[in-house]
Amino acid sequence: MRLLGSGLACFRGGRQVFSGLSFSVAAGEALVVLGPNGVGKSSLLRLVAGLVARSGGALSLEGGDPELTIGEQAHYLGHQDALKPSLTVDENLTFWSRYLGSGEGTQAPSAQAPVAQAPLAQAALTAVGLAGIAQLPAAYLSAGQRRRLSIARLIAIKRPIWLLDEPTAALDLAAQAQLAGFMGEHLAGGGLIVAAAHGPIGLPAAKELRLGGPQ
Repeated sequence: MRLLGSGLACFRGGRQVFSGLSFSVAAGEALVVLGPNGVGKSSLLRLVAGLVARSGGALSLEGGDPELTIGEQAHYLGHQDALKPSLTVDENLTFWSRYLGSGEGTQAPSAQAPVAQAPLAQAALTAVGLAGIAQLPAAYLSAGQRRRLSIARLIAIKRPIWLLDEPTAALDLAAQAQLAGFMGEHLAGGGLIVAAAHGPIGLPAAKELRLGGPQ
């Protein structure tokens, strides 16, 4: 599998964020997008995820599922953790598992399926250290706990592409090291990662794509 961008251009808010942007990242590889605020790191990830339309260039995924879009084969972890405050930790992961598919089969589970008790989902909560507060409403989580719950989604629902925007934000050093381990396992399993960051995120062998100043 290989994700390819060629001559990509993006306009947002009436201005050109970037243009002529090209990259290549293959299965087992990570690409870290670096640069100051405002150069388009987040816009690039959102473009790959299908959340922002490209205004030029081409984007393709070699070796992916031809029946699915690139976004449907990717996890997007943005600045804001996509959690419903009134739902518990367990219920939030249940929702995402049902909506995106549990990753334990070829079909998403039915509305009656106990997704949160499925092995991958339960293991994900345990892995990120949230199993003990699974029944706590998300409204009571700290910023770091919210981030760890979002990371649990990456583990519980298998998708080959991880698009991570400042993934270490709000995480303490122990949680950052844990995330680095999860990312390493994802790459070792044939996944690929594109991450936007201002500094190291625990992937020393990652390729780098540096974006310049705002245009």
